[in-house]
Amino acid sequence: MKIGLACPYTWDVPGGVQVHVRDLAETLLAAGHEVSVITPVDDEQTLPSHAVDAGRALPVPYNGSVARLLMGPVSAARVRRWLREHDFDVLHVHEPSAPSVSLLACMLADGPIVATFHTANPRSRFLTAAQGALQPSFEKLRARIAVSEAARRTLVEHLGADAILIPNGVAVQHFADARPLPGYDDGRPTVAFLGRIDEPRKGLDVLLAAMPALAARIDDVRLLVAGPGDAAAVRARLDPQLRSRVELLGLVSDADKPRVFASGQVYCAPNTGQESFGIVLLEAMAAGTAVVASDIDAFRRVLDDGRAGRLFDVGDPAQLAATLADVLTDPVGAAGLIRRGRKVVETYDWRTIAERIVGVYEMVSGDRRVSLAPA
Repeated sequence: MKIGLACPYTWDVPGGVQVHVRDLAETLLAAGHEVSVITPVDDEQTLPSHAVDAGRALPVPYNGSVARLLMGPVSAARVRRWLREHDFDVLHVHEPSAPSVSLLACMLADGPIVATFHTANPRSRFLTAAQGALQPSFEKLRARIAVSEAARRTLVEHLGADAILIPNGVAVQHFADARPLPGYDDGRPTVAFLGRIDEPRKGLDVLLAAMPALAARIDDVRLLVAGPGDAAAVRARLDPQLRSRVELLGLVSDADKPRVFASGQVYCAPNTGQESFGIVLLEAMAAGTAVVASDIDAFRRVLDDGRAGRLFDVGDPAQLAATLADVLTDPVGAAGLIRRGRKVVETYDWRTIAERIVGVYEMVSGDRRVSLAPA
């Protein structure tokens, strides 16, 4: 099939939607499909050969975070040209409710259009306000996919439309053979964290607040933090006695991401909410690392109600410290979590997930191909 993928967020800025689109495109290409991606990008040199530059995006607050979004006549012209130059069998837009490239593609195209919804936000003021404006574009959709039950519920509550549930995928082999970073192969008890360090909903402050109690129980425990943000501000908030235990790596490459997971005896996801899925948990499990995560709905589902990873009450540093200590001091229990985690992650392998998505493409495509909508 000839497939067009529209990514709403800046390609070279870390984010779950960008990773989803990238991995889906690579899996589809490996399966023999023709794929073209259109996306905002800051550095065009970072784009693979199958991707097209839609322009530079602007950072705006969106869904409790900061998203880099793109709208306007220049980007619309690029999307229109992309649609005209490719004779797609199906157009697959991601997060078309965001004011960006995917929404433009919905507005400008006709024919077999599939949309994937990633966001879980039961109180989205943007979706509530924009429902009427979005409706004409959403009526063109032949099929809707939600990556989680929380994302499906957001779609139903705000736009009155249902969706097929197909979760995010994970490139299992990319993580399976990961080796620890230099200095982290000595067996010292290590907690790993990966995420934006200045985004409150990622929960780093909860983890830092748990560190004194954890250090009191495990003398040589340390914390490895990877992710973009103001490292100096985080370091300034640390208890001086803990600074030697916390390493802030900053933004890491895709190649080093599996090594961050492999560097910890436990991976901690202390997120406080507004997560529609738990792809980072799957990546940690694929790397063979035990997981401790906050008990939010999306994480509970990925961790099989706590059988594939330990859960703690959202925002509770004391319980987090106790849970981390239990996992770090119980190697037999941790090995059981790792074993069950590997079984869970097998069902999310991208090859399996992509087959399900292609099934949706086949369901909506037919004699008609994707074309430009009438002006």
